[in-house]
Amino acid sequence: MQTDIEQKCKQILIDEGIDVASTIDFEVNEKVHTLSFAYIIETFMSASQESKLVFYEALKKSVDAKDMGVDRFFEGMGQLLLMTHLSKKIEL
Repeated sequence: MQTDIEQKCKQILIDEGIDVASTIDFEVNEKVHTLSFAYIIETFMSASQESKLVFYEALKKSVDAKDMGVDRFFEGMGQLLLMTHLSKKIEL
């Protein structure tokens, strides 16, 4: 079930003419990881209510700041998710 904030995030993409299923490839140690915009949104929506609102507000600002753009926003958020995920797999 989608949250209200999640739906608003996806609507921003729709309004900007961006496919929610768009993907970004990240290469880490010669291995390619592909994340969709929908996956990035859904993952951030599993965080606290405050974090959801921060993500939503940042996404709105990325649309307003034409030089940064939505693609760059999702690149940054995807990198954050990927690095967080990979760091949890590292054994010390």
